[in-house]
Amino acid sequence: MSSRRCAAGICAIFVLVTARGGEVDKDTASVLARRHYWVFQKPVKSAVPSIQSIWIKNPIDAFILEGLREKHLTPSKLLDRKHLIRRVTFDLTGLPPQPGEIDFFLRDRRANAYEILVDRLLASPHYGERWALKWLDVVRYADTNGYEADGERVQAWRYRDYVAHAFNSEKPYDRFVKEQIAGDELWPANQEALIATGFHRMGPIHIVGGNQDEEANRQEVLVEMTGAIGSTFMGLTVGCARCHNHKFDPILQSDYYGLQAIFASTELKDVDVATAEQKAASERETKDYEARLDPLKKEIAEIEKPARAMLREKKLAQLDPKLREALDIPKDKRTAEQKVLAKDAEEQIDPLWNEVMDALSPAERDRRAALRQKLHEVELTAPDPAPAAFAVSDVTDKPVPPTYILRVGDVKHRIRQVEPGVITVLNTGNTEVPQTASGRRAALANWLASPDNPLTARVMVNRIWQLRMGTGIVVTPNDFGVLGERPSNQKLLDGLAVEFVERGWSVKAIDRMIMLSSAYQQLSAADPVKTGIDPDNKLYWRMNRKRLEAELVRDSVLAVSGDLNPRLGGKPIRVPIDREVYDLIFTEGERDGLWPVTPGENEQHRRSLYLLNKRTVRLPLMMAFDQPDTMTSCPARPVSIHALQALSLFNSDFMRGESNRFAARLERECEHDHGCELRRAYKLALARTPRSTEMKMGREFLAGGGNLADFCLAMMNRNEFVYVP
Repeated sequence: MSSRRCAAGICAIFVLVTARGGEVDKDTASVLARRHYWVFQKPVKSAVPSIQSIWIKNPIDAFILEGLREKHLTPSKLLDRKHLIRRVTFDLTGLPPQPGEIDFFLRDRRANAYEILVDRLLASPHYGERWALKWLDVVRYADTNGYEADGERVQAWRYRDYVAHAFNSEKPYDRFVKEQIAGDELWPANQEALIATGFHRMGPIHIVGGNQDEEANRQEVLVEMTGAIGSTFMGLTVGCARCHNHKFDPILQSDYYGLQAIFASTELKDVDVATAEQKAASERETKDYEARLDPLKKEIAEIEKPARAMLREKKLAQLDPKLREALDIPKDKRTAEQKVLAKDAEEQIDPLWNEVMDALSPAERDRRAALRQKLHEVELTAPDPAPAAFAVSDVTDKPVPPTYILRVGDVKHRIRQVEPGVITVLNTGNTEVPQTASGRRAALANWLASPDNPLTARVMVNRIWQLRMGTGIVVTPNDFGVLGERPSNQKLLDGLAVEFVERGWSVKAIDRMIMLSSAYQQLSAADPVKTGIDPDNKLYWRMNRKRLEAELVRDSVLAVSGDLNPRLGGKPIRVPIDREVYDLIFTEGERDGLWPVTPGENEQHRRSLYLLNKRTVRLPLMMAFDQPDTMTSCPARPVSIHALQALSLFNSDFMRGESNRFAARLERECEHDHGCELRRAYKLALARTPRSTEMKMGREFLAGGGNLADFCLAMMNRNEFVYVP
């Protein structure tokens, strides 16, 4: 360790000792002594390398070229225009370029034609959708809770739309961070800021019936909140300090619970954002709905009533005498212990669904099934609830519960109480978190979004770089700690982080800088000699070849067939599902028709971002192409290659239907001219004109009686279709 670093560590300890009245424990001293590690130092912009090269278009290229020359490597050639437009359009919008856009760009001879293209795509409303897909992976967005019940989150989609709008509107990233962490505290009258706090509720939650340990359940919610803050904004595995001091990073167990204490006064709560007119309309619709629903429920209950009574009596006779005795005591006269026993007794004698069905006569079962079908038909007409933010808020009408360090994370084994606070090794400004119920998250938000925080800007620019270049400068985006990978080019990472802050935390500014660099515009073809020196392309001597994400595969199919509905935002869409998928969701034999498909094919053909994201079941095409399951944060999607991908693209009803529509589009636009159809198919699907050999093979196939829809299906099954050049 250098003398300067030693001095910095000693100074930090001295400051903390003074602030704490002259006392500091051994663990804290050890943590502060490790503050010199690069992650915990504020990023500094290095001088741009002085290299003379026409390849250098901006500082990014200078830093890349410096790293390459140190390893005696040279950058790859630049991509030609006809391939570049496909790459940049997919990267910025997640959609293929349209033929007219391709032709215009290829004819545009202006020196800044590419720059104009990038600016147009950055201004596209689909830019925010592309970014939302990435961000929602990180925060684990889903429209359901997960686990066995996997109940739907009716209002969660508003957070998804908030994210897309934030990126489209160029919301400064520091404001974006603050709104998600403490929008309700910092801007209580701002509807968008309230919706943003849904970030804290993105993780799965286990909701089950029966006797529950409320304290343990609450602790699991706090664990989700605390871990999400660490991985999303700081790129640290703070959860590893839940049971003990972090084994590798300088994060204390007291840091973990101090961070958790910030959320001690936070409750999960849908916040009303409806207007008076919306509330009145919702009340009228709900009243009418219940008037149609209640008679059917009562009639079903009457059919079941004798069977339930008989089963209860039978179970009651077999019940443990102690439980039966507690049940016999009037509710208002039961002791605390008897209340628990009575509740247990009720659960034991309550008939199960299959027991009730077995006890009914065949005629009663048929009558019940008919009523259940009618009930289901009414349930499908349930009115939308009044608009509300899937959000959090502060509990201010009762004392804030204390937070304790827990032995191995067990709520039953408290060690000592801790006060709310931020991570010691990062607290260079001695940030204080208020003890009051309100304001705790605001303090955390302001600390995280400060230009002085060494991690927040670094972590985000690394995510931007990863999305555009295929891998991050730090290839472990959620772990910048000791066990994570070191940056392949720290000068570049830190320079981008400082630039990010200086440009007003603008994501679009960094995106634009990357897009206009030569590094981004390189060919993706591998070179055996260079691969031998840098096999993982950590120095970026070429562009990484990227496969489309699952959602973008589906969106591309819809785009080339002409079916894509580009409407932005709104409630999640339910598309038709296969019987096998249906049976994974619903297991009761009588429950056919419980997946209410969104009416209208046009609505079903919205972008995949808007499909209902159910945690326990994914659509086969999405699963085949590595859509994450959303139970955990996904900072970088895996890219697998297996037979199911080919089967999904070739045999599914969706692909067959869209290939027919693609063919119909070609026939309509080309008036059955085979040459035109072939050229148009290549331009739509692959953003290029066909080669002479491809034209020859295509003509022979169609002239020989080949089906145009089969040709279209083959086009969408090419590697070139699912990979970006």
